[in-house]
Amino acid sequence: MAESQPLPAEPCPAEYLRAALRAPVYEVTQVTPLQVMSKISKRLSNTILVKREDRQPVHSFKLRGAYSLIAGLNVEQRACGVITASAGNHAQGVALSASKLCIPSLIVMPINTADIKVDAVRSFGGEPLMYGANFDEANTRAIELARERNLTFVPPFDHPAVIAGQGTLAMELLQQDGHLDRIFLPVGGGGLAAGVAVLIKHLMPQIKVIGVEAEESACLCAALSAGEPVDLARVGLFADGVAVRRIGNETFRLCRKYLDDVVTVDSDAICAAVKDLFEDVRAIAEPSGALALAGMKKYVKQHTIRNERLAHVLSGANVNFHSLRYVSERCELGEQREALMAVTIPEKKGSFLAFCELLGGRPVTEFNYRYSNADNAYIFVGVQLTHGRVEREKILAELTAGGYQVVDLSDDEMAKLHVRYMVGGRPSKPLHERLFSFEFPESPGALLKFLYTLGTHWNISLFHYSSHGTDYGRVLAGFELAEQEPAFAWNLSALGYECHDVSANPAFHFFLTN
Repeated sequence: MAESQPLPAEPCPAEYLRAALRAPVYEVTQVTPLQVMSKISKRLSNTILVKREDRQPVHSFKLRGAYSLIAGLNVEQRACGVITASAGNHAQGVALSASKLCIPSLIVMPINTADIKVDAVRSFGGEPLMYGANFDEANTRAIELARERNLTFVPPFDHPAVIAGQGTLAMELLQQDGHLDRIFLPVGGGGLAAGVAVLIKHLMPQIKVIGVEAEESACLCAALSAGEPVDLARVGLFADGVAVRRIGNETFRLCRKYLDDVVTVDSDAICAAVKDLFEDVRAIAEPSGALALAGMKKYVKQHTIRNERLAHVLSGANVNFHSLRYVSERCELGEQREALMAVTIPEKKGSFLAFCELLGGRPVTEFNYRYSNADNAYIFVGVQLTHGRVEREKILAELTAGGYQVVDLSDDEMAKLHVRYMVGGRPSKPLHERLFSFEFPESPGALLKFLYTLGTHWNISLFHYSSHGTDYGRVLAGFELAEQEPAFAWNLSALGYECHDVSANPAFHFFLTN
């Protein structure tokens, strides 16, 4: 392969176009499908298309830019090898690109990087070197080693060859659908957004290009406000693929000039977009991979967009499997399909039932309660919504009118992240109680049946329930009971729910009893 001519420091759009057309990325990448999302298209009254970069060999678009740069190295540079710092998709892109070209690669990764990512780098032919407590420390060490060993450092985004490689995605989009109205792109360091935007605006300037940032790592918005790249004081790591403290100089130049707009979204909105992608096209996106869809949904609502063709990039699917638990819990909040509330109810028989009746049959998604004192009970409640914020406000008004003290926790990050799992503790007085685990059928009326059968005759001293989307919900309930209560046993049998007496459970005695 002939050595390619390096791009200037600040290429013009025509130079980026030529570089993208000549980039040999298809020696290792695939032309990924542009797929219609029928369900969300109907919901948003637009034609929504997703560019499936999760289908790349490394399950991310990063392979395009990495291969574009590495393939352009001269003979001497190839012989010495390449190095980069990354704990994610860029690491795998560099490893596979170098391996394809028979070039040694050293990938500096923070010490706390998950084993699955380290193993992925090895599987693609890279040599991982564990160093530092975070990306910045790993990156500093990689730059030092590049100088010491005469290795070529492969930056993750701020290099014209990398930007041109990412720009090949724009060429595919235009070939797959030349009638797009808007394209939504995730922004971390800005490589993908810059590469796509400069080419789209050079070839078809009527198409709007919108960047999407996570609120916790909005380095482009910060740079736009300051007029130049600046360091963020802190960066959230939920969408780790875009968790960048400072946007690149060249990527900022291009994004500021060629992006039509930028929108930011919170973690709950990202979680909702992860769910949308799974339900519509059965893709399991990493949080940063669903970022563009989250931004699209917000933008469509803000600007009342209808009957347009809107494309977004699913940028990656290297998700940490255990993070899906968090995504599942938060996605309903992101879609305004759940309200979380703290409610004070009287501590007496039947008050739980009266509260649920006031909810008007709305499904309860979560209920946390522990006996506190003889006067009031403080409960943490999740309620499923069908009409978003309007219904949430209506519920709050109904509860207030019903005499309940209620606090809306739906937008309280601490409540959602921590407090919901810490409700309760030890009772303020000794209780004669027994603890039961139940399997509730996930059907309307299941909770009310439970309360009518048991909650009006015996005081419920502890209750925890959370829906997990299965046929049965798991419930833990405590009751104040005398030593012999044959009527309770009879009612328990009449209820007909699978249950077990777990009063002897050591965790219960260790954490929740006197």
